[in-house]
Amino acid sequence: MESSELIKEAYKEAQIGLAEGGLPIGSVLFRNEKIIARGHNRRVQDDDPLEHAEINCLRNAGRMNSYQDCILVSTLMPCYLCAGAIVQFKIPEVIVGESANFEGAEAFLRANGVKLTNLNDSLCTELMATFIKEQPLLWNEDIGVPPA
Repeated sequence: MESSELIKEAYKEAQIGLAEGGLPIGSVLFRNEKIIARGHNRRVQDDDPLEHAEINCLRNAGRMNSYQDCILVSTLMPCYLCAGAIVQFKIPEVIVGESANFEGAEAFLRANGVKLTNLNDSLCTELMATFIKEQPLLWNEDIGVPPA
């Protein structure tokens, strides 16, 4: 599967999260030419501050003795929480839809040897920008910005 196809699958997950009343961030885990897990941000739905899309995707993958031949795909640049999991499990490659709306932990991922591809996907960028405009308090809560 090509990067553009993988990001479309992550985007579908983001749309599910939004339809459920949560944040529109989606993720898929790719291994051996197939998607082995999917996830989306479920912080609101599960009342769980740690249930970011990448974490949800990894949970849905279940236990694996190694992630070293996997690619994690996310619609948005991972935050430090998710980047920490990526580095901890030695996931070698991450493909992101965009980082225009959130810089995330790009430098941290690169500094830890993760191959990072930013697709600058217009659909991902527009989806997140619209959400941030419509739900600024929820977005700030997600990224740890206290209310003003």
